[in-house]
Amino acid sequence: MTSYDVDLFVIGAGSGGTRAARIAAGYGARVQVAEEYRVGGTCVIRGCVPKKLFVYAARFAHEFEDSAGFGWSLQGASFDWPTLVANKDKEIARLEGAYRANLGRAGVEILPQRATVEGPNAVRLADGTRVRAKYILIATGGHPNLGLAIPGRELAITSNEAFHLPRLPRSIVIQGAGYIALEFACLFAGLGAKVTVVHRGSRLLREFDDEICEHVAAEMRASGIAIELDVTIAAIAPDAEGRRVRLSDGREILAEEVMLAIGRQPNTVGLGLETAGVALAANGAIKVDAGSRTNVPSIYAVGDVTDRLQLTPIAIREGHAFADTVFGAKPWTVDHSLVATAVFTEPEIGTVGLTEAQARAQGYRLDIYKTDFRPMKATLSGRATRTFMKLVVDQRTDRVLGVHLIGEASAEMIQIVGIVLAMGGTKADFDRTIALHPSAAEELVTMRSKHASSDLPEQSAESTPAI
Repeated sequence: MTSYDVDLFVIGAGSGGTRAARIAAGYGARVQVAEEYRVGGTCVIRGCVPKKLFVYAARFAHEFEDSAGFGWSLQGASFDWPTLVANKDKEIARLEGAYRANLGRAGVEILPQRATVEGPNAVRLADGTRVRAKYILIATGGHPNLGLAIPGRELAITSNEAFHLPRLPRSIVIQGAGYIALEFACLFAGLGAKVTVVHRGSRLLREFDDEICEHVAAEMRASGIAIELDVTIAAIAPDAEGRRVRLSDGREILAEEVMLAIGRQPNTVGLGLETAGVALAANGAIKVDAGSRTNVPSIYAVGDVTDRLQLTPIAIREGHAFADTVFGAKPWTVDHSLVATAVFTEPEIGTVGLTEAQARAQGYRLDIYKTDFRPMKATLSGRATRTFMKLVVDQRTDRVLGVHLIGEASAEMIQIVGIVLAMGGTKADFDRTIALHPSAAEELVTMRSKHASSDLPEQSAESTPAI
């Protein structure tokens, strides 16, 4: 009978790895987790958590401006970047401690060092120790894509370094058009920086609904963010102001910082996966089946390292499903087809289900419902912003296939809407739901006309009840 040192060895203590380790240990498995940096992974340490804290900081500037229309007078308000960074670091340290404590209470042993795969059932630690494991789980996440081969590339930062800058840059050029690039563009702009977004394509957020992309671009431009499309960064050089950025069309931009947000790559280099014969995709992602198992039966992988959906809740669900299936005799798989997501731009985006283009490509005959209105808050604040909502409905069954929102609280709304879509909700279900007035959310259940526009330019849907 083969003897193992542990039942499960997890490489990587991010969201997916820690969930899998904790649940497996709860079933009585002997579990070890190797982490060479900090417990918590991308989301907690250098991703969605610190990013959201920075987003909150940036939004206060808008709140201060808007408050004047409601009778407030704020004098002498100022922003201090080092304070934000220091307080963010304290919160990240607290969260890391909570992650460590949860693993400890579950009986999981944390090994603070790098581990590599040495075979189907063996890993090697950085200190030379060899561990025999019945199962190995790879949960090493990803890293910012550094593959842009241009002169001066080393002068640019990524989202990793953005959280630790010694001071807020007065100006920054950001290359990219995904959610990371646009979120940082909006938060830096909100904190007072002059921001330029550079993108090689003709539109932002290519995975999102076309009208959402158009709306967010218009809102960003209105807030003073420059957006340069169909162009790339050709070179970066040092300059008295910080950086001199040469674009592919020959123009030059001066900025204190340059940030590359051109995607993320799986962390698989140097893990020894080839030793065990684990199959990888062209971009280095670990190939897995629906149950997160690789082509090697004893080795599994979850989270960003598999490049399925690079979202923290997905990694957590995949880790949980793995542990339930392998150690809890409760087999299940994660459904990646209907996932609510948000982009914390200004204003923020919430989306779930199919875009209009995706639905048409799949052969659906559609009814499209839309509303575009001035939010009630803007009637007194005077802010030139609009909320947009869109329902994509299957004409044959009346089932709502997708919901796409942009405006304040869209992220909060889309989580609840995701439940409705997961239950197979129809447009009739939306229609028979009583509206909550006054709220932006009521527009989701009051759209009656296809391609509807909910108000006149001077009106607010929230302040004008339907009669």
